[in-house]
Formats: sequence, C-alpha cells, structure tokens
Amino acid sequence: MPSSRTYSDPDAIAQISDLTLRSRRLVEGAISGQHRSPFHGFNIEFASYREYTPGDDLRRLDWRVYARSDRHYIKQYEEESNARVTFVVDASASMNYRGTTAALSKFDYGATLVIALAMLLSRQQDPVGLVLFDEEANTFLPPSATQAQVTVMSGLLEGCTPARKTELGGLLRSLSGRIRRRGLLVVVSDLFTDLDAVYDSLNRLQFAGHEVLVLQVLDRDETELPFDGPTVFRDIEGDEELFAEPSAFRKSYRRAMQDFLDGVTKECGGRGYDHVRFFTDVPLGASLSSFLHARQGSEGRA
Repeated sequence: MPSSRTYSDPDAIAQISDLTLRSRRLVEGAISGQHRSPFHGFNIEFASYREYTPGDDLRRLDWRVYARSDRHYIKQYEEESNARVTFVVDASASMNYRGTTAALSKFDYGATLVIALAMLLSRQQDPVGLVLFDEEANTFLPPSATQAQVTVMSGLLEGCTPARKTELGGLLRSLSGRIRRRGLLVVVSDLFTDLDAVYDSLNRLQFAGHEVLVLQVLDRDETELPFDGPTVFRDIEGDEELFAEPSAFRKSYRRAMQDFLDGVTKECGGRGYDHVRFFTDVPLGASLSSFLHARQGSEGRA
C-alpha cells in the first residue's frame, strides 16, 4: 500500500473530543481523578507536582506551594502514573479487504480508529503504545505520553502492509513478557483467526492484571454475502479459489457467520473482555461516539 495514507480523521476526532476512554479495572494509574491507583495508602516516594484539576484528591494539595505561587498543585508520586494503553493491531492479509459499500479497508478503518482514540487518550495524559505484526517485523512501541507518540504511531501504521497469515494468538502470547506494567490492551482485529489461541493468550494477559478491550472490525460484505451471479472467491491469506453461485449457499453462509459473531460476543463476555464490533460502512465518528457514550454510561451505573 502507498505510504501516502493518512489516518487522522478530523471529523471523527471532533465527534469524540468531549468524551473519555477510561479503564474499568484497577490499573497502575491516577491522573485528573480519572483513574484509581492500587498504591493508595502505601509509603511511596514523592516525585513531582502537577496542576490541580477538578476531581483530584484535595488531600494531595500542597498548601505551601499555593502560598508561594497562588496556584493549586497536586503532589505526584513515583509509583503513580497514568493508565497505560497499548493498541494491538492485526495486520494480517484479511484486514486488507474493502467491500462494495465501504470507503476504507478493514485495516485502514481500524488504523484510523486507533489514531482517533490515541489522540483522545493523549489529551487525557494517558501513555499510548502500539503493537503491530506486519510482513516485515513484529513492531513494539512501548506506551509513552510524549507529544510525538501519536505521530510515531501514525507513521508505523501508514507504513504497514497487511500481508501475513493471521497469527494473532501467537503475537498476543509474546506480549506476556514484554508488557510488564499493568494497563489496558486494545485489540483491533477482524478475529478471522484461531480464536482458541487468541482467548488463551488474552486470558494470560488478563491474569497478569491487564484489562482487555476487543474492537472487532468487519466489512458488511463478510456478513451479508451480497454478490449476485457466478463469483470467484479467493482466499485472501492463501492460494485457493472457488468459483460459485452465491445464491446457492447465501442462507447457510449467513447462518454460519451469525453463529461466529454470536460465539465471539459470548466468549468475550464470559471471559471478562469488553467487546465492540465496528463495520467499515458506518462513519467512524458515529461509531466511536456511540461506543464511548455507551461505555461511559455503563461506568456511571457500575
């Protein structure tokens, strides 16, 4: 794919600018009152100050600094950091698919989704990172809260050529020894892979204290099989081809696909992973806004 792609979507970013993405679980983070810290009450070392924002614990205000500067500052500690968010993006060949009603391929849509969320998280001062398994290498960009981090992530995604066979389970398993600090793992994939291997790896990461969010990106063609007339179906990750009349098996195909979708929803829910499905024919801003609103609503009811 050409390197001229850009994954910054101003409309999508604008639609979610007043929303937040927070961790549901207790992770290593506390910033602006948004994330709880598991170190409360421990004897931890003071590191620095940051300005007070509404929602901060008033007990951490340093009144001596206020007396000198007439500004409110909060004490920040060594063991206290922001919630760390790592995006794991599936760059297998199946993510290249772009159907009859979509403006973007699944990979391009997923990458744009990642950059929009990364920008949102950066504004929350949360470190963001990227894991990308493309045809050249297994790219691992550790989470960082620097201003340049989202730009680096964009460059890696824009330079990626999805071409491998799906090996998402193995990629996730390899992260166990690389992501040592607990955080939020956001998996972006169509999930057309060995799901048992994916679930096993995610279970290990969850057991290690990570929160898991699965964002499944699909093309409408893959659920509807809308083709008419004799059609050549090619295995996008292999060499097989099938010449067939779609109407002959459309009903059974849709039933099998629905079973697959229902199975993913059930398994993710039963294992404690948050799971959201995105379709590439739906404008990204609308889908992201709906997802974040629903997530914030469920937090309020918790």
